Amino acid sequence: MTPAPRTLELFYDVLSPYSWLGFEVLCRYKKLWNINLQLRPSLIAAIMKDSGNQPPALLPRKAQYLQNDIRLLGQHIQVPIQLPKDFFSVILEKGSLSAMRFLTAVNLEHPKMLEKVSRELWMRVWSRVRTELWEPAWETLDGVLTLPRTISSILVLPFPLFTGLLVPRLHPLHLLPAVFSSSQDEDISEPKSILAAAEKAGMSTEQAQGLLEKISTPKVKNELRDTTNAACKYGAFGLPVTVAHLDGQTHMLFGSDRMELLAHLLGEKWMGPVPPAINAKI
Repeated sequence: MTPAPRTLELFYDVLSPYSWLGFEVLCRYKKLWNINLQLRPSLIAAIMKDSGNQPPALLPRKAQYLQNDIRLLGQHIQVPIQLPKDFFSVILEKGSLSAMRFLTAVNLEHPKMLEKVSRELWMRVWSRVRTELWEPAWETLDGVLTLPRTISSILVLPFPLFTGLLVPRLHPLHLLPAVFSSSQDEDISEPKSILAAAEKAGMSTEQAQGLLEKISTPKVKNELRDTTNAACKYGAFGLPVTVAHLDGQTHMLFGSDRMELLAHLLGEKWMGPVPPAINAKI
């Protein structure tokens, strides 16, 4: 007889890049391990305040380390992650309150959509960059592809996804010079930005708009507050936090780099962040 799945709670905030890394690894392993993964949208700012912690980006040495760490981990875990250009504005000024309330509403009414909508919000703030491009011309294998002299707001992903996104048949040896302007990050705080992420994840406009109208309701606010308080009671001082409920005991693991230890606790096999049986493409 197959034992009942063990419950794992993942507390996360889309403002946290390490949350995205842990999220993707657990989403891969939920198909391989005997677990019931529960996604728990939380508010990292409230957890930091409650614990007396502060964002690592406020400490110069940690901020410098974080930039390279995130880049290398993204490559290792195969998550197309990069730092926002206006990092401090995104992290410290805009925040994620509206986005996390929206994900809370998604979880309440359309829980099967939570994984996809969460991923799209992470993609907006931690992967895609909008850039203006002047006077481009690419020579393809079929000849010359002529694009308009000015193309505004082209979405750019980290190499090597860049060429496949814009011109699937582009030959790398035939890329002609182009001039790029300064870039700006995609937003997750404005209503239209949240709607765009939800629709890209597969929600209808009506569904997304209906949920957006509920993010200021007491039900949604209280649910996000309760979930965040639950993370604090488990001992969270940042995110992501994975809580494993095993044989009447609770184990709280902080960070995206505790998955091998989690496998040990579960008695499951750890096959690295990209298990061979899983298609990791995002």
